Parts: sequence; C-alpha cells; structure tokens
Amino acid sequence: MPGEGGEILLLRVPAGLSSVPQVSPEQVILSHSPLQLFRQFHQRCMLVAGQGPMEENAYNLGFKHVVTIEALRKAYPLLDMVDLSRRPKELPPPTTGFPTIEGVILFGEPVRWETSLQLITDVLLSNGNPGAELQDVPYPHLPILACNMDLLWMAEAKMPRFGHGTFLLCLESIYKKVTGRELKYEALIGKPSPVTYRYAQYLIQQQAEKQGWKAPIRHLYAVGDNPMSDIYGANLYNSYLKSAQQSQAQAGLKRNPQAASPQAEVSLELRNDCSSSVESCESILVCTGVYNRGSGVPKETEARSEEAVFHGHRDFCFNPSLLEASYIVEDVDDAVQLAFQKENWS
Repeated sequence: MPGEGGEILLLRVPAGLSSVPQVSPEQVILSHSPLQLFRQFHQRCMLVAGQGPMEENAYNLGFKHVVTIEALRKAYPLLDMVDLSRRPKELPPPTTGFPTIEGVILFGEPVRWETSLQLITDVLLSNGNPGAELQDVPYPHLPILACNMDLLWMAEAKMPRFGHGTFLLCLESIYKKVTGRELKYEALIGKPSPVTYRYAQYLIQQQAEKQGWKAPIRHLYAVGDNPMSDIYGANLYNSYLKSAQQSQAQAGLKRNPQAASPQAEVSLELRNDCSSSVESCESILVCTGVYNRGSGVPKETEARSEEAVFHGHRDFCFNPSLLEASYIVEDVDDAVQLAFQKENWS
C-alpha cells in the first residue's frame, strides 16, 4: 500500500492466488488518511494549509467547515505584507462575518511559505480571530494536526529538496521565538508515526477480508527510500508489534515520544479493531531516492557525538537502531521480489 514519499506496505498473500489484484483507491494510504479517525475535530472550523485540492481532501476526510490560507488572506489583506506587489494600495474596509478558526490542519508544504507562516502564526496568537487586536497570547494554542514530517525528499535534482518537515521546523522556530513557548501538535500523522502504520494494517486487514482471504496476515513489509522516515517508522512499529506480543503494549508506546498525545490513543483504539495475527513489520530500504549506499546511515557511536545529525521530527527521539533497515535493495521491484521470496510465494 503506497504512502506519501513512495513507501509501500506489503502483506503476505495466501498461496494459490493466481494474480495480483488491481490497486483500488481504498488500498492507497496518503499521509493525511488517518485524519478520518479524528472525529472530534470534524465539526470545527479548520484552517487548512498546503497545496492541491485541500478543501476537497478535508471534506472527504470528514471535516465539515474548512478555511484555506488564500480565503483567510483575502478576508484580512493587511496580514500578508511580505510581497510588496500584493500589499493593498488602500486601507480595506473591516472584515465582517468571517468565522472563528478553531484548529489548523497542515497537509503539506505550501507554495508561499512566508504567507502561510505569517497567517498560521496570526491564527495561533489570536486564538482564531486574526482580525482582532492582540491581547494576551493564548496557551495552549489552538489544536494543530500535521501530516507528512519528511524534512527532505528526492526529486529530479541531484540533492534532496525541502519537505513539509522543513516547513514545520520553520513554524515551530517562529512560534518559539515570538512566544517563548513550544508549539504543540494535537497529532503528527504520516511516517514515522505509529498511528499511520496501525491504520495501514487496519486497512490491509479490511481488504483481505473483502477479498475472502482466509489465511491470517502475519508479516508486513515496509518499502521506502528515506531512513529517517520510512525505515524509522517501520522499525518503530515493529517494536510496537513485538511489545504487544509480549502483552506489554503500554511499554512499547512509552518508547514513542508521541505516546502522551491523542494519536497514541487513536492507535490504542485501532488495536481493538486489528487482528493480533500480525507478528512483524520488516523494513526494506531502496536506493532510488534519498538514500544511497555511499552515504550510509548514522551509527550508534555517531549518535553520541555532538556532530550527529537527525533529520527526523523534533518530537521523535533519535534512536540509531531504528534507522537500520532489515534489508537494503536497489529498487522497489527488488523489494517486492524479496518479500515474495521470504513468504515462499512466486
């Protein structure tokens, strides 16, 4: 099941299946897909940031009231002042009737970073009323749901490009500099969050049941090109599975820095809906993206040095063992063939 950044989760296919089924939309998981579970926010007025069909995506996920950055900018033109060409030439009339924003969804990196950073900060500092005169800064601030934490991603350029994780880093730094307080997330969704892998397992099991597969799903294979997100997340989820097998699920969640947040609670909810047959989630690293064999991965000795660089999100601790893939292959085709070989399916 592909996710954002090209990761694939494979499941064991029962022997005797003559062909691989066509991939349907229900089998595809994007970084924002688990937001369907956060029903407590679906009736709130949510500001959405990113690019693409954000309003459509939000509505499809169950959110009923959505405001885009562009709509907010048009309602309050005096907020967006970096680009001189977009500054209003005359003082606009007061804005009336604009809804109070009750939360923020960060789908992915926006096109105009300066506009999104400014307006999101305005919303947080004003408790959802950016047109009002600033009084005391509210804290805790409005809930933030953030998807896709990759600091970097690989495109056609020779070097990796900034991802949404870089945008989040900018937002966190600005908020901390302005307020002196830490920006808090209601949930971080997408790799390497365990809730995303748990949600993938849940959908895989649903698909298996729909297709009448009788054999239990015992092994998941996560294929990706980024050790800091794909491999880290798969290994973190594998640790969660191992702990659950030992009837120590809570001990496993404690190793996850997000355990105190609602996304850990969602993961616990999903545990009740997921079969306990899954025993492992093995990570397969491919060399066609961020990772290349010459760069290597951080070693434990390097992690203890002052020069160690961790590209993962701030809220996830640096555990070098989670960056080491179960297998390293050249490309996705090799990864699929490896999974088939391990499951004795050809």
